[in-house]
Amino acid sequence: MKGIILAAGKGTRLYPITKPVCKPLLPVYDKPMIYYPLSVLMEAGIKDILVITPPDDTKPFVDLLGDGSQLGISIQYMEQKVQRGIADAFIIAKDFIGNDSVCLALGDNIFYGPFFRRKLRAAGKNESGAVIFGYYVADPRAFGVVEFDAEGKAVSIEEKPRHPKSNYIVPGLYFYDNQVVDIAAGITPSARGELEITSVNEEYLKRGQLHVIPLGKEFSWFDAGNPDSLYEAAGQIRAAQRSGRMIGCLEEIAYHNRWMEKEQFLEIANSMSKTNYGQYLESLAEEI
Repeated sequence: MKGIILAAGKGTRLYPITKPVCKPLLPVYDKPMIYYPLSVLMEAGIKDILVITPPDDTKPFVDLLGDGSQLGISIQYMEQKVQRGIADAFIIAKDFIGNDSVCLALGDNIFYGPFFRRKLRAAGKNESGAVIFGYYVADPRAFGVVEFDAEGKAVSIEEKPRHPKSNYIVPGLYFYDNQVVDIAAGITPSARGELEITSVNEEYLKRGQLHVIPLGKEFSWFDAGNPDSLYEAAGQIRAAQRSGRMIGCLEEIAYHNRWMEKEQFLEIANSMSKTNYGQYLESLAEEI
């Protein structure tokens, strides 16, 4: 399975702070925002990853993440020249995806919760159709809402319904089989001129191949695309990390996945020993 992080948004809802820096590179508490979707792909066991960036803005991502080899993964980069919607990622990444299945993570979405790794691995094992997540909210009327049966098969998807059929909304994390490449190429732009991810999901729904994994009240999800949600996400992550476990720590995931040797892990930890991040890695190193 291939992984894609769509990090090409202009971040206009965050202006002026995103004028000098791309939104997925903004800090969310103690890490760049892009660490969180990248950590999700890594937790899912995905090693071959494409980061889609804004035009002429790839270099800062490369400076931060490189080619991924330091984490035992492969990271490539492509630009979205014109913003044409989320589903455009599969058109841009057609050659990268090849004949594989693919997971798409949005660059400003943050997830964490108990047993999330298990849910991600289950989604990745799906061999046919699509798997999306349903995140529980008290009032889903402002979101895309998914209704599903007891077996997790989607029954309906509605965009911002006045009378929602469920309390589960669709966050920015999607697992698809290889059909998605042709589906994305064949959808019609919406009224706002974009290739909508909802249109992709609706096509899988029509084919009876859309499955939902629910994320209950114990999970946290943020679309950190506006100042309030960015601030809230940082505060929630800070509070959650007081338990002693860091959220979105790439080196920790790489080591637990056995993609990184102990010596390399220790070297990275020592190089950041004056930071909280590095000190956390050093504390893990003592357990190794």
